[in-house]
Amino acid sequence: MALAGVWPFAGGETAGQPSGQAASARYVDVPPMVVTLRSADGRQHFLKLHFVIVASDSAQVGRITSAMPLILDTLQSFLRELRPEDLSGSAAVFRVKEEILVRLRDALGHDGVNEVLIQDLIEQ
Repeated sequence: MALAGVWPFAGGETAGQPSGQAASARYVDVPPMVVTLRSADGRQHFLKLHFVIVASDSAQVGRITSAMPLILDTLQSFLRELRPEDLSGSAAVFRVKEEILVRLRDALGHDGVNEVLIQDLIEQ
């Protein structure tokens, strides 16, 4: 069972990237994560998160894939500290995305990860 899927971008240019960068851009799928959120009211709240890491170049893809256990561990502790109110409002996805990007760059280095693309962010 593979931990992550890797998809090369199959279509020339990506939005905002010159064609030379598009050919080397790679996407690493992070397995969906489900965590219990902290809650002051005693009720159980869950968060399901699925996202894709945009590697800075194809050389970083293997490095990111091999570091997947470290990535998942790093993000589990961050996600478990979130509260339901942290996920409310229109800027919640942006804040979560930025926090994930900071943690990925701390774990993998600043030159390995360009972006985080949120696929699913479901709070129950």
